[in-house]
Amino acid sequence: QVQLVEYGGGLVQAGGSLRLFCASSSGRFSINSMGWYRQAPGKQREMVATITSGGRTNYADSVKGRFTISRDNAKNTVYLQMNTLNPEDTAVYYCNARATIWGRLEDSDYWGQGTQVTVSS
Repeated sequence: QVQLVEYGGGLVQAGGSLRLFCASSSGRFSINSMGWYRQAPGKQREMVATITSGGRTNYADSVKGRFTISRDNAKNTVYLQMNTLNPEDTAVYYCNARATIWGRLEDSDYWGQGTQVTVSS
């Protein structure tokens, strides 16, 4: 089973920074990509940043130039460095992994428990 544990959220003032961490369990599966998604109150969950096992990254337009996603494949860990935070970044941030369980026909998405990021004015 793919299990994701994340931490690093908190309360910061506008202009501040936070770094999120997410670690995946090890097992009989292959992780194709990992990423960060967020959901603000009353809003749909949206993609923030993703990274493939080969290191290709993708960012939401709203965070380009401010957030950086990275990963350590050997440790099954993904990070999100968030700089120049603003109140619009306030949300629950969820770690995501797209993985294929060995022996199954297709991949699936797995999610962390979420970590709250609150940016005050």
